[in-house]
Amino acid sequence: MSENLDNAGFETRAIHAGYAPDPTTGAVIPPIYATSTYAQDGVGGLRGGYEYSRSANPTRTALESTLAALEGGAHGFAFASGLAAEDTLIRALCRPGDHVVLPDDAYGGTFRLFDKVATNWGLEHSPAPVTDVDAVRAAIRPGRTTLVWLETPTNPLLSIGDIEALAAVAHDAGALLVVDNTFASSYLQQPLALGADIVVHSTTKYAGGHSDVVGGALVVDDAGLAETIGFHQNSIGGVAGPFDAWLVLRGLKTLALRMERHSDNAERIADFLTDHPAVSQVIYPGLPEHPGHAVASRQMRRYGGMVSFRVKGGEQQALAICAATKVFTLGESLGGVESLIEHPGRMTHASVAGTDLEVPADLVRLSVGIETSEDQLADLDRALATTV
Repeated sequence: MSENLDNAGFETRAIHAGYAPDPTTGAVIPPIYATSTYAQDGVGGLRGGYEYSRSANPTRTALESTLAALEGGAHGFAFASGLAAEDTLIRALCRPGDHVVLPDDAYGGTFRLFDKVATNWGLEHSPAPVTDVDAVRAAIRPGRTTLVWLETPTNPLLSIGDIEALAAVAHDAGALLVVDNTFASSYLQQPLALGADIVVHSTTKYAGGHSDVVGGALVVDDAGLAETIGFHQNSIGGVAGPFDAWLVLRGLKTLALRMERHSDNAERIADFLTDHPAVSQVIYPGLPEHPGHAVASRQMRRYGGMVSFRVKGGEQQALAICAATKVFTLGESLGGVESLIEHPGRMTHASVAGTDLEVPADLVRLSVGIETSEDQLADLDRALATTV
């Protein structure tokens, strides 16, 4: 049932798009095609277009088709990591002397890629707050800005950018809007439908959902962009392997269910932290007092599983809380079924220390998992109580 799914619901597409039951065996799950090469029926006589697994692999094809279907795009591309996807995109669309507008609290790995790698071959970048459409417009350099890069929600400060408004700003300047949809997931947010040109994912996170795979993805609707990205994907070679592709495919089948539970639990935790005397600020788009709440309500199905908060005791208390939890595992990454806690300033965002993107030292970031909510709340309550 991989055809005629354009009008199907998200959950139906997540389960059925990209693969039909095997015509020989009836297997309903795609096999892991652990092969590097393919027999040809005479020179150039390819079977299904497959010749070498860097160029294409049937398991990866199933994943790429599913990713495209879930984002409402025509073309999906799966990579070995989110940064491999980003690097391929930069090389495909940017040239020396070009300029990119980045979020002023971008993911540390994205910032490092632009600031430490891409600058060496002449690509310039400048930060702008995603919450301020006029500031993004002012950061654009006419004739040189090729990409406006948007995370929404951002990592780790959970700022919300208006995708539709920023798409208009980018397009007016002749630039493309790239949206990193990792924090929201394709279930909660559909950037292409709001005017974005390219969607980026770290499929390591919510797409895979089980902390057992590293991967990345790009999704586009435009055929010309797809041709350029596909050429560079094959030429650079940072593709998803068949087993990794299979793991992400498995994760996508339950994405909708997991995101509902992530959101349920995160909303309860945000409410709990809001009333806690040790907490100075709770950052969660689902809270009415969040500055981006109205925009998030308009462009997201729900508010997601990421919660950040700041503590009154400063950096040392933040570090102590991270060390004191039991249900929340101290670790980097996010989006898995298990809850994680981290100190962005010392961990995921250490690479932006001393720059305009430096994060507050008293900030704690939670990736809220799908455990029993009462256990999560009790764990945080104990950790906060022992560090006051």
